[in-house]
Amino acid sequence: MKLVLKNLEGFTSQRINIIKKEMPCLDTAWHYHSEYELLYISKSTGIRFVGDDVSPFSPGDLVLVGSYLPHLWRNDEVYYEMKEDLMVKTIVMKFTKNFMGEGTFDVPEFASIKNLLEQSNFGVSFNNAIGKALHDDIMELSNLSKGEQSIKLMDILYKLSQYEDDQKTILSSTDMRQFTKDRPDRLDSVIRYISDNYKTEISLSDVADVACMTTNSFCRFFKKMTNKSFTEFLNEVRIRNASRMLIQEDIPISEICFSVGYKSIPNFNKQFKNIMGDTPKAYRYKL
Repeated sequence: MKLVLKNLEGFTSQRINIIKKEMPCLDTAWHYHSEYELLYISKSTGIRFVGDDVSPFSPGDLVLVGSYLPHLWRNDEVYYEMKEDLMVKTIVMKFTKNFMGEGTFDVPEFASIKNLLEQSNFGVSFNNAIGKALHDDIMELSNLSKGEQSIKLMDILYKLSQYEDDQKTILSSTDMRQFTKDRPDRLDSVIRYISDNYKTEISLSDVADVACMTTNSFCRFFKKMTNKSFTEFLNEVRIRNASRMLIQEDIPISEICFSVGYKSIPNFNKQFKNIMGDTPKAYRYKL
């Protein structure tokens, strides 16, 4: 399967497109596109992949994704059971760099926005307090005319550009942007397989088979495309899910350990501290 280059139908003649989504679950491909994307989660939980970053998301999540940076939002598996009481609500704001006119962000008055867009080459996540503070502005966008949307989006970007560095997180550790639309890539099927099966035992040969590659070839390919080994990536998916459960669920840590695919509590504790910087118990009680 190839990494998908997305081009929204009709978007080529537009500089801005606001998409309000209310659906049972998110199910997009690991993809990239030439437009910038500001995505706000109003209602939903799961794991997001931006470049080589793996992180949980929840209501209030606000992320700016740069041009050609691969990304994927995947819901918790319960969403895919299509239960009536679970719904996803998001606002996706796609825009070109010149949506307010050629060279707009090159003038000194908008230098902070230009810097923010440059940071988005690696993906930028804003803390939940920012997402919630801008909730009304963002939710209003879909009800505005195209001209009003442009003005409002410019205002939102300016506000985001004024926040201090400690209020946002640069996501991808390396430049993962894809500039060619015909580059073969099997990451979509592999990431989907891992996100659907991380609770079970997954071997290197399992994912190599999904990618239709030998294990040696797959290891080289996966490291090149994600900047992580398969084992590192799988551990991160499991631990990020565990970190979300520690916050959202009132269940024993040992139960969380086994529910995300670990068979050993000491190993779970070790991996958790390596990735999150704290033991599971310390992480739960400091939040």
